[in-house]
Amino acid sequence: MIEIRAIVTDIEGTTSSISFVRDVLFPYARKRLPAFVETHGDRPEVQHWLHEAAREANLVEASRQEIIELLLQWIDQDRKSTALKALQGMIWKDGYEAGSYRAHMYPEVAARLRHWRAEGLRLYVYSSGSVAAQQLFFRHGEAGDLTPLFAGYFDTETGPKREAESYRRIAEAIDEQPRHLLFLSDIVEELDAAQAAGFHTGWLVREPQALPVSPRHPVYRDFDAIHVSA
Repeated sequence: MIEIRAIVTDIEGTTSSISFVRDVLFPYARKRLPAFVETHGDRPEVQHWLHEAAREANLVEASRQEIIELLLQWIDQDRKSTALKALQGMIWKDGYEAGSYRAHMYPEVAARLRHWRAEGLRLYVYSSGSVAAQQLFFRHGEAGDLTPLFAGYFDTETGPKREAESYRRIAEAIDEQPRHLLFLSDIVEELDAAQAAGFHTGWLVREPQALPVSPRHPVYRDFDAIHVSA
């Protein structure tokens, strides 16, 4: 059995349902984004990400309303923009703290994460959502606060999830050789990139999705099917 020393997991479609993110979190942020930008636009951290969004869109000069419309368009496109994800995370924080929702978690995930941690494995998250949003997700989940289980978080500031270099940076950041790392995701292109960087991979294909005929990666229906040795 392969010696795995750390596990890096995606969130959406892997630990948690895609529908929670798309049907709860995205609409919540979209509805509140215009008012949030108008009322919090002078805060330094908000200003920073608004400027980053404008820079990403190659807008030399843009009104606040134009930036709002740009961000709403990006939400509709599910654009993997670091600036957008950071702003969404700020809005989601209010929702979590108000008790408007709790993060969905597949039923076996929390127990399996706790088991892996107890076995000495280090656990990390790599998601397109901002690090702050990831921490909120695991702090305010249906399974309780899971943040103590994780040693670190990575978002698109590390790099795009479909590029091998991003995974090499993660391995370097956690001071571990890729051959001792396992990356879990439901997106095959992300798994391809991790594999190219030397990671072991696990492809989560949850019910009712059909199992792939000729998978390029080990396929698992849930976390309980994943067996690793620390």
